[in-house]
Amino acid sequence: MSVDERLSPNTWGRKFRCAFRGLKRGFRGESSFFAHLFATAAVATAAAALGADRTEWCLLWLCVTLVLTAEMLNSSIERLARAVDERFNPQLRDALDIAGGAVLTAALGATVVGTIVLGRLILVTLGWA
Repeated sequence: MSVDERLSPNTWGRKFRCAFRGLKRGFRGESSFFAHLFATAAVATAAAALGADRTEWCLLWLCVTLVLTAEMLNSSIERLARAVDERFNPQLRDALDIAGGAVLTAALGATVVGTIVLGRLILVTLGWA
């Protein structure tokens, strides 16, 4: 797809094709995604094994989605920064650090929620709650 095509008014079909291409590029091109996907698999396995209810599943998937979204936004900012300037640029460094901080914030928040949800389920399973 050419640049002119990308900037022309999009049809819904084109919008979805571009979005799915972005997902593919994010999942395949970024090593951080493998760590997040491993954590996602571990959380899903634990939630299933511990019998999470609908609300707990919703909370966990909302957290997973938030972290993956933050990671994709961070990756897009990294690619944009490399396209703008390959040399050291303090403003680009700061933008990249802030984007990385957003991923860290999302991951820490997801860890807290996951610990609360799964921790309670573990306590219930052990008969301690």
